[in-house]
Amino acid sequence: MTTQNAINWPEKYLPGTGDNFVSNEVIVQGVTAERVWRYLTDTSTWEGYYDRITAVDFPEGGGPVLRDGIVFTFEPVGFPDVRTQYAQVVEYQAPGDGVPGRLSWTAEQEGTTEERLDVLHAWLVEDLPGGRVRVLTQETQVGRPAAELAAQTPNPMLNGHQAWLDGLVKAASGGVGG
Repeated sequence: MTTQNAINWPEKYLPGTGDNFVSNEVIVQGVTAERVWRYLTDTSTWEGYYDRITAVDFPEGGGPVLRDGIVFTFEPVGFPDVRTQYAQVVEYQAPGDGVPGRLSWTAEQEGTTEERLDVLHAWLVEDLPGGRVRVLTQETQVGRPAAELAAQTPNPMLNGHQAWLDGLVKAASGGVGG
C-alpha cells in the first residue's frame, strides 16, 4: 500500500470550515518535482503559463522567487468580486529526496464586510515511484466573495486552479512558458 502526503492546514483554514474550498490534483510522468517547483516558486514565469494572475509585485522587496515569509501582491483575473490580493508565504519547503515540496500563502482582500476575503492557498509537489510527479493545490477562502464563487456551477476557483495546474505541468515539461 502507498500513502500520499497531505497539505498542512492551520486550524483557521481547515477545509470545510470556510465559505469556499477547492482541491485540484494532477499526477503525470516525464517531469520532476524539482522542475515543477522552479516554475511554481518563480513568479516571473506565472503569466507565461497561467493567464488568471497578473501584476505580481513584491512591495517589501525580494522576489520574483517565493521564499518563506516573503510578501507579494497580485491581481486575479476573471473573478468578479476579487481584487488585488496581499499575500504572504507561510510555509516553504523545497522538494527533496523523499520530502515533498510545500508552499502555502495567506492572502487578504480588505474592504467592507461584503468585500473582505481571507485565503490560504497551499501546494504540495512530490516525486512518486515510476518517474511520476504529483502536484496538489488546495485553497480555503472565507468571506462573501468566496461564498459567491462557491455558489456558482461550475466553481470558477476550481476551474481556475485546474488551468494553473495544467499550465504549470506543461511549462515544467518544456511546453508553453517552459
